[in-house]
Amino acid sequence: MTDAEAGRPLSLRDERAEALEHGVQLLRRSWHSFDEPRPHQPPISPERRSLLRAPLPEQGIGVRAALDEADRVLDESLAQSRPRFFGYVGSSGLESAVLADALAISHDVNLAAESAAAYLVEQQTLHWVAELVGYPAGGGTVTSGGMVSNLTALMAARTRVFPDSRRAGMAGTRAAVYASAEAHSSVARAVEVLGLGSDALRDVPIDGRRRMDASALAAAIAADRAAGVTPMAVVATAGTTLTGSVDPIGAIADVVDGTGAWLHVDGAYGLPAACSEPAGRLFAGLDRADSASVDAHKWLFVPKACGILLVRDPATLRDAFRHDAAYMVEEEGYVHPVDGTMEYSRPFRSLKLWTALRAHGAVSFRRSITTTIGLARDLAELVRERPGLELLDGAPELSTVPFRRLPATGDPDAHNRRLARALQEDGRVYVTSAVIDGVTYLRPCVVNFRTTLADVEALVDLADELGRELDAG
Repeated sequence: MTDAEAGRPLSLRDERAEALEHGVQLLRRSWHSFDEPRPHQPPISPERRSLLRAPLPEQGIGVRAALDEADRVLDESLAQSRPRFFGYVGSSGLESAVLADALAISHDVNLAAESAAAYLVEQQTLHWVAELVGYPAGGGTVTSGGMVSNLTALMAARTRVFPDSRRAGMAGTRAAVYASAEAHSSVARAVEVLGLGSDALRDVPIDGRRRMDASALAAAIAADRAAGVTPMAVVATAGTTLTGSVDPIGAIADVVDGTGAWLHVDGAYGLPAACSEPAGRLFAGLDRADSASVDAHKWLFVPKACGILLVRDPATLRDAFRHDAAYMVEEEGYVHPVDGTMEYSRPFRSLKLWTALRAHGAVSFRRSITTTIGLARDLAELVRERPGLELLDGAPELSTVPFRRLPATGDPDAHNRRLARALQEDGRVYVTSAVIDGVTYLRPCVVNFRTTLADVEALVDLADELGRELDAG
């Protein structure tokens, strides 16, 4: 076999130092680029399009060249780590957590089975997050994010309310799950995956602050019980994706008490704000929930994926997921982590958050969350002061600030759809649009510790500037 036929060895032993040095150089350059706003977002180049249509490479080009190609692909991708990325609910790529993630991936620990110290790190991280947000967790699990966290919580709810459902399924069982009309779509998806069917999900009306109406919830549960439908779970949203509204958890808990239903708080976006002085009061009653979730890769700044599910009673997760498998023999006094989670191949996601909390301390996280809330309020005030811009009534409750531009003539919704696209194509800021009560808004969300007042000022200035250009036609 010739050298060409043999290809390049998988081991980097002979070029490890050079590869690491080059990788660190690329990483350093990326981090420096995140410190300041980008003048524009480069389009996908013809060279990149050609590369990404290429067939499977039979022979390698070497790790240095491959890393350079990866770096150029990333440069032409949307990086949520940048300070003027206001779309969706972004991540920040916290540097300390990135380094810890690289270590975790290198060791390739599997948190499904016996993992020694790694398991203790995960448990400590869960308790630290619970302490940070003020939830009395007995345990929990680390997931890929809000979708899996919500599905896991609702599986625990289904098992508790219908203990025989794992064996017999739900055929012929009439159950209902209740969530705000503006709850995340992952709740509906979880209801479907669990075999309840989307008809089992009750969209509870919202009040004037866009929160679940607790009295409407009580009426819906009463109607279902009278009709022979069993209330299985109520999902309170702690920070809706659309507007950042926080459901009245305490009032919802009052309704749920005595019904036998499970109360889950979906705090994927907003729950970290419970640790802040400006917003902490919004989460009163959190301690009464059966479970709560938060995506650490959103407002706790670490890179994806790091979802946290906290439960009051860890036995509920074991009841929902445990299987006896011949290839995972129980040791005396030891429970495999997979017995409380859906995943059999589960990476060491918690190390990045554990390392970040150890490195910076809770005080730094509280300060950064408080700062982003303040920047959202600054943004709202800038919108109020700018002629031709209109803020959504009541915004912001957390750090999402929907606003729109009123054009000189024509359809405001069409104008704001075009404006969102124009801002994305311009590339100096990135913001997405949303439809709220049938009206199209720009929907910036401030969750990046790098974002400054100058960045939110730039968003307002550019929305005004490009909006005027659209007016001029």
